[in-house]
Amino acid sequence: MIDSVANSSTQGLRTVIDSYLRYLQVERNASDLTIKSYGEDLDALAEYLEESFALEPSPGEVTTLDLRGYVSAVSEAGYSSSTVARRLASMRSFFKFAQRQQIVEKNPAKPLRNPRKSQKLPHFLTSDEIGKLLNAPPRSSSAGIRDRAMLETTYSAGLRVSELVGINENDLDLHDGLVRVRGKGRKERLAPLGSYALVALEKWLDIRQLSPKSEQLKQRPVFLNKFGNRITTRSVGRMLEKYLKESGLDLRTSPHTLRHSFATHLLDAGADIRSVQELLGHKSLVTTQIYTHLSTANLKGVYELAHPRAKA
Repeated sequence: MIDSVANSSTQGLRTVIDSYLRYLQVERNASDLTIKSYGEDLDALAEYLEESFALEPSPGEVTTLDLRGYVSAVSEAGYSSSTVARRLASMRSFFKFAQRQQIVEKNPAKPLRNPRKSQKLPHFLTSDEIGKLLNAPPRSSSAGIRDRAMLETTYSAGLRVSELVGINENDLDLHDGLVRVRGKGRKERLAPLGSYALVALEKWLDIRQLSPKSEQLKQRPVFLNKFGNRITTRSVGRMLEKYLKESGLDLRTSPHTLRHSFATHLLDAGADIRSVQELLGHKSLVTTQIYTHLSTANLKGVYELAHPRAKA
């Protein structure tokens, strides 16, 4: 074990940091990259505290409040949440070492919590883009009729692609415009189908040809591949990519984008969030709330474009 640093109020922060980095190298056999990373993080902390204290403090003088101020400063400087979390980890590890060496009584970094990771807003298509995509499949071929039915159904009911391919004949109630959906964790829900989806489904069901194997199944699939068997999620993804290219739409779009678009368009049109939660089959309202961020961003954009005094 390396020699303990003397427990002294005069022991400077940077001296203890140097001892900690030697500990990582000698005792923990840390890589050069790890030592460099910790060194840079702790150097930045020391610089901030020296400025704050107007001199180099000892580790024992540093409080949780001081460290919280540093974390706030890092965040306000525009660093990502992952960078802030890494610097917090460096501080916790350093002060844990200092506590073990009896340089500090308590670890002032321990009460600090990692920042919440910024949530990436889901990509979605505008109403016009959705219309362009849904009209892309040709009406003259069986594959085109099937593809149109799949796209219309996905967008109309806000389905996950796994839910779409899992639909069976007895899940459909075309008279009442409903489909029974099996979501995550085998949780079932009833989803409404709009008139466009119902027309597309009826046209597809009129020409659908099941394979002998599928005919014999108790739960006969609605959407089939060219062999008459249940279509796969991968095939749906390839189908979508083909129509995106033909329509000149954003190739980042995935089958799940139609679900994102469904939720965003409903909220933009005034639907309440709890109804959208039920329609999506979300267990928690928190999951649905990400779409309110999209809706708010859209409203803000409209406001800034339309309001005469939105911008100077």
